[in-house]
Amino acid sequence: EPTRGGLTFDGQDAHAAFKTPQGRQLRRRIQMIFQDPYASLNPRWIVEDIVGEPLREHGLIIDQAELKTRVGELLQSVGLSPLDMVKYPHQFSGGQRQRISIARALATEPEFLVCDEPTSALDSVQAQVLNIMKDLQRQRGLTYLFISHNLAVVRHVSDQVGVMYLGRLVELADKQTLFANPRHPYTRMLLDAIPKMHDTGRARTPVQGEVPNPLSPPTGCTFHP
Repeated sequence: EPTRGGLTFDGQDAHAAFKTPQGRQLRRRIQMIFQDPYASLNPRWIVEDIVGEPLREHGLIIDQAELKTRVGELLQSVGLSPLDMVKYPHQFSGGQRQRISIARALATEPEFLVCDEPTSALDSVQAQVLNIMKDLQRQRGLTYLFISHNLAVVRHVSDQVGVMYLGRLVELADKQTLFANPRHPYTRMLLDAIPKMHDTGRARTPVQGEVPNPLSPPTGCTFHP
């Protein structure tokens, strides 16, 4: 149960809907890609079972042969091979595991994907995974809620950007506006912290003041101290 606030999805109260028999329909439309590709896949299951689970759970495919075919197609859509179906997660790299996670999230043909820092655990293959996600977004008309600390990634994937400080939204703007003309001092500070090639040797402005207690944030803007 959420302690505060709510979730409205497509005009309906999602938390109330999840408790009804029709809630499964809504769950199909919202899926998630987790941050850690090592912790989010069951090490005892082969890839066929991992990617096929949402299809079985939601009763989308019952026939085993049909399930195999569909899992193969999902793996191909993220740049893996249907031959990978019989392997276990430990036989893949971090980037490949994250592709398996993406294939699993796409299994129910959702419209909305919550992506919790999906590339923060990856290094050299981060761009590959991001490009796969961008391609899938275009092909399937997906909406991403993309959570990230990496401003270069945010700039690459976003249409609209929300900046959070101490759990509160302090600025919301479309990407071009936010990066060209940041309004909130915290947003300016974040953008200022990005190393710039032509600014070598320029003194950085240190941050003044104290970080407030997150358990009892100050009134008004949480950044003002």
